[in-house]
Amino acid sequence: MLNSSTDVPYASGPSTRYHSAVSLTNLEPSRDQVARHPILCGFKGMSSLREPGVGLRPAAKSIPQDWASLARYLARSGTILGPAPPQQFAGGFGNLNYLIELDGKPAVLRRPPNGPLPPGANDMAREYRILSSLWRAYPLAPRGLLYCAEPGVLGAPFQIIEYRPGIVIRDTLPPGLAGRPEVGAALSRQLVESLAMLHAVDPAQIGLAALGRPAGFLGRTVEGWVARGTVVADLMNPRAFADTVAWLRCRMPQDAAPSLLHSDFKLDNMIHQPNTLAPVAVIDWDMGTRGDPLWDLAVLLSYWAEPGDPVSLAEAILQWRRAGSALRAVVGEAGRRRVAERFDWPVVVASYVEIIRSAAR
Repeated sequence: MLNSSTDVPYASGPSTRYHSAVSLTNLEPSRDQVARHPILCGFKGMSSLREPGVGLRPAAKSIPQDWASLARYLARSGTILGPAPPQQFAGGFGNLNYLIELDGKPAVLRRPPNGPLPPGANDMAREYRILSSLWRAYPLAPRGLLYCAEPGVLGAPFQIIEYRPGIVIRDTLPPGLAGRPEVGAALSRQLVESLAMLHAVDPAQIGLAALGRPAGFLGRTVEGWVARGTVVADLMNPRAFADTVAWLRCRMPQDAAPSLLHSDFKLDNMIHQPNTLAPVAVIDWDMGTRGDPLWDLAVLLSYWAEPGDPVSLAEAILQWRRAGSALRAVVGEAGRRRVAERFDWPVVVASYVEIIRSAAR
């Protein structure tokens, strides 16, 4: 079985890293964590949902992996793959995610998609580096259990992380919740407060003080999106595109004190407890870094539902604006004036990013 100590390396070659964390079992938040983060308690009056099944693909529609190779690799440390066969999760459009069992306990295997990858994309090493530490201070982060950099095992680097059962809300709300304004308001506030809770983590306290390059982060990130926009500029109004880019560059905020960033924080990257809709986990950390928390806010705003979107999704997301008091925590402790001075920039970034995404589809 996996070693019970934290971050214990296992090396079978120069390109292989094997780390294990404390447990493979599903972890409930401790009483101390709930006391410090009341958001983990969920919402009252939402106990009518029944536990849904986990969304898994049938074997015929799953992308196969060399499970025999993985079993041999795990056996080096005395860990048994199974007994249940691995199954691919139904959701997700980038990394490949599989529900597996290690010594009979559930876990999640994540690996990049097949084929060549853009530089810096689908970074399993980065995600493992974050998840092997962040759970200590942020209870919504699943624990990183194992990282293997050796491509000979599954054809690409991969990691295994803690399994957190629950539901993911995508384009529709669960049965019985659509049409209830309090659900959208509660989920919206929960999103903002969960993001603020992440930004309150001190990276140095969990060994992530050297993560990323926070100096000049906003400028580099915006220029990256300008480059993406240039590729699809012929599908947009060229004058509006140029004016927006000029506006963003001219009003670039000075870098704030760096926070831990998720970089794709949104509703369907959060797992919820099905009976209370309390947050269970925030997932997909492969773009995590340190930088100005305004970027995470801009990304969250870029997924803001618009007229014409599915009604249930609009109900869940549009009302998050009601959580005005929580927004102050997202951008720091300087109060309302700082929010007012800086809020227009992430709103424009959010609109720009969503336009580029839409044009590129």
